Amino acid sequence: MTIAATTPASTAAANASTGTSGTNSTGTLSFTQNFNTFLTLLTTQLQNQDPLSPMDTNTFTQQLVSFSEVEQQIDTNNNLQTLIQLQTANESVSALPLVGQTIDYSGPTAPLENGQASFSYTLPSAAANSALVVEDSNGNVVYTQPGQTAAGTYNFSWNGQTNGGQQLPDGGAYTLQVVANDAKKQPITATIQAMGQVNGVSVSNGTANFNLGGGITVPISQLVSVNPSQSGSSSSGSNSSTTH
Repeated sequence: MTIAATTPASTAAANASTGTSGTNSTGTLSFTQNFNTFLTLLTTQLQNQDPLSPMDTNTFTQQLVSFSEVEQQIDTNNNLQTLIQLQTANESVSALPLVGQTIDYSGPTAPLENGQASFSYTLPSAAANSALVVEDSNGNVVYTQPGQTAAGTYNFSWNGQTNGGQQLPDGGAYTLQVVANDAKKQPITATIQAMGQVNGVSVSNGTANFNLGGGITVPISQLVSVNPSQSGSSSSGSNSSTTH
């Protein structure tokens, strides 16, 4: 019986590269299982080759090289995955001391805590007009007021009251939008930061996150600053927008 020189090993290489055989419980390639399959096929191929037409040496070498490349790729992927897991674990550990502290972070959504949701926004250029719009988690507008127009950074504290005077309960997540236009009625994009108290730390999709009130999750990469002195502070006064 004659077996073509490239068929068995090529099939094994294809299986190794596509993961159709030799996968472990996590669904990743297992080089050991694939290489054992390759050796079995190669041995069978050598045992059944035509003595008058043995397998070409170059083809044999190419098959070995192909599996060597597959092995290196699998090892590289495994090492990278290990590094990512270690980095995520280190981020989580480094974030734990911030539980209970108040942080500033990049993003427009803040929790309403102790009757206050705190933001800051930066206008990169002067505006002819601007408005601060607060929305709830469903996208409903609950509060509006005029914003600053000069270029700069401003703090904005909202006391949780709607324009109609209704006091919204703590525990919700609210998003600030800054609607601004220049003298030519062209929109100006403001940069917004929010503030909230860290209630816990979690890992999702390989990323360490801060867990805040209102179900807000903030990736650790969005951390701007820590304000321990403001942790647990209470303020329910009128809404204000001040220069930062």
